[in-house]
Amino acid sequence: MACGGAAAAFAVNFTHPIELVKTRMQVSGGGLGATISGVVKEGGVTAFWKGLPFGWGRELSYTSVKLGAYAPVRNAIGAGPDAGIGMKFLAGALTGGFGSILGNPFDVLKTLAQTNTTGAGLGSLVGDLYRDQGIGGFYRGVEVNIMRACVLNATKMGVYDATKGLVTEQTGWGRKDVKTSFTAAFVAGFFMTVTVSPWDMIRTKLMNQPTDKKLYDGFADCAAKTVKEGGVLSLWRGFIPIWARFAPQATLQLLTIEVIYNQMGYSGI
Repeated sequence: MACGGAAAAFAVNFTHPIELVKTRMQVSGGGLGATISGVVKEGGVTAFWKGLPFGWGRELSYTSVKLGAYAPVRNAIGAGPDAGIGMKFLAGALTGGFGSILGNPFDVLKTLAQTNTTGAGLGSLVGDLYRDQGIGGFYRGVEVNIMRACVLNATKMGVYDATKGLVTEQTGWGRKDVKTSFTAAFVAGFFMTVTVSPWDMIRTKLMNQPTDKKLYDGFADCAAKTVKEGGVLSLWRGFIPIWARFAPQATLQLLTIEVIYNQMGYSGI
């Protein structure tokens, strides 16, 4: 799992600005250009990395499990390279769901930090949340976060694993070949965006509620209000920045962990 955490912590340095833009678009409903210009006006280029320490915490907890534990869990349930894609999806869902429980506090704080325009420091965000909602505040939105993580990791790891096998068959490249990993990761990034966007939208809204006020009564209420306000397609708001984040993030994470596995003598995914 340490390999997965290291790969994810490295990748998030490059993808955090894209996620910040995506999160603000989901919360404000604004367009891509207006959101980017607003961030620059607010705090300059460095504002795109607002909340990065919480991003590191999330990757070292949540992603270390969902990415680093995938191969051991996959092998443990008999979903090796030759198994059907359904078993690979199951392995991804198991590791993603468990990892999301560990990373939920960092997810909440990261979301609050990314949407914060008051200039409050990271310590203030933590203190205000604990003061108003106690420990439970750090786990708001955990239900949808678990569901999102199961869908995301099942899609990401299942599609990546299956695509590696398909690419190997069609091209003759080895499973450890960088070209195989890159192609499979890019394909996985697209399908992740398609399946995860609605869950991501609802999770962001639940986690971005004020610390002293409750806007939504859980997952179903948030989903219903979102669809009522903007229609079904509003669940995919921010699709482009989500894809712009997922594609390079999945590629960086998966290529990095494959390199780490190879260097340490482990078999790859």
